[in-house]
Amino acid sequence: MSHHNRSEGHCCSGGPGYATLRDAMRGPREKIVYVTCIYACENGVAPKPDVLATVDVDPGSETYTQIIHSLPMPNKGDELHHSGWNACSSCHGDVSRRRDKLILPSLKSTRVYVIDTGTNERAPSIFKVVEGEEIKKKTGLASLHTSHCLANGNVMISAMGDTEGNGKGGFVLLDGKDFQVLGHWEKDGEEAPFGYDFWYQPRHNVMVSSEWGAPNAYLKGFDPKDVEEGLYGHSLNVWDWKERKVIQKIDLGEGGKIPLELRFLHNPDQNQGYVGVSLSSNVFRFFKEDGCWKAENVIDIPDKEVENWALPTMPSLITDILISLDDKFLYLTNWLHGDVRQYDITDPSHPKLTGQVHVGGSLLQGGPVKLKSGEKQPEPVILKGRTIRGGPQMIQLSLDGKRLYATTSLFSVWDKQFYPDMVNEGSVMVQIDVDTDKGGMSLNKDFLVDFGKMPDGPALAHEVRYPGGDCSSDIWV
Repeated sequence: MSHHNRSEGHCCSGGPGYATLRDAMRGPREKIVYVTCIYACENGVAPKPDVLATVDVDPGSETYTQIIHSLPMPNKGDELHHSGWNACSSCHGDVSRRRDKLILPSLKSTRVYVIDTGTNERAPSIFKVVEGEEIKKKTGLASLHTSHCLANGNVMISAMGDTEGNGKGGFVLLDGKDFQVLGHWEKDGEEAPFGYDFWYQPRHNVMVSSEWGAPNAYLKGFDPKDVEEGLYGHSLNVWDWKERKVIQKIDLGEGGKIPLELRFLHNPDQNQGYVGVSLSSNVFRFFKEDGCWKAENVIDIPDKEVENWALPTMPSLITDILISLDDKFLYLTNWLHGDVRQYDITDPSHPKLTGQVHVGGSLLQGGPVKLKSGEKQPEPVILKGRTIRGGPQMIQLSLDGKRLYATTSLFSVWDKQFYPDMVNEGSVMVQIDVDTDKGGMSLNKDFLVDFGKMPDGPALAHEVRYPGGDCSSDIWV
């Protein structure tokens, strides 16, 4: 049995993170969150460095919903995106480890910023910068995305490209203490054609990774022709965890274009999980059966026939998914259609829709896009006098599953393409209250974090992390 230390950052006495899922769900309520914020390029040049914002989410605080600290990076044009920890529940038994460094990989520059959150949790500082050129030279990889801490104490970061911007799905390894570049994780020549997200399950000797596309394609904005020309992925890559090589490729086909966020069930005994497929607007369950890994389409969100948009049909564009720590609910965001959904997955092959909340999107009443079907279009969402631009994108769930946070920025180049008003006004973070018993969700009308009011001007808020860990960065082994 683990004993909780109720400070914000150090949750248990046995090492970083939590011994069990049940311990995690009983963990302290989040009081602050860290959010990566990006400044979009103007004429190809970033006007200001990206920042890590600290946001007060404690309802009892005088600075509730305010940005209480802003840490600028020392360079411009990094495109901070996702983040991870130096240590998490995968190395809970190691009392010498602490979850006190936040890892910030960069999509554009390939730099990695190591942020010290342990010295001053509410005002973190830069601990180390690992230059992109060093990473490229030592690994042959670039365009970094997902960061996970490993049970052996090291940090692993997925890459999406080679040094020339072509697709290349490999993994960078950093030492978990001094953050030196150790090289690439996969055996020589074993990289996948594309990279994006990944999740490992050592009890099954497996890791699964997903595919976005070639940096040379997505960095210039979304063009459907690039999909036709094979510059975006449509497969899951199944890796032998010990041998560090791809043992199976699951082609998701025409209905599986651009698989992004990937989550195993949290229970480490389970050999199944889900991946959100962005362009095809569906969710696949992947699982092992008769010694072989397979995938089935279990959630499908139809495209909308529209007028006055870039294409005659609009995909929902599923851009993030999450699974609650008890493996009961799956959440997803439809960035273009503008809604957040909750599904009961207690029957994993047959998810049941139990909640839906609209948070912006491209189909709002009074907007330029019209639905050909004539169905009623959602009303604009106004919180604290602020009209929300953009759609729900990244989500993070509280440990107890009762609060879901959503930000609205996807990727600055694509933000400009699909939601230029959001780029000009800045993005927001909202909070959705969750019924964890019967299912259901409702937008908290008293919660809004406005990143349009950042000290250096409107910013684009992306991923959310808690100091004490969360359901998309902790892995149990």
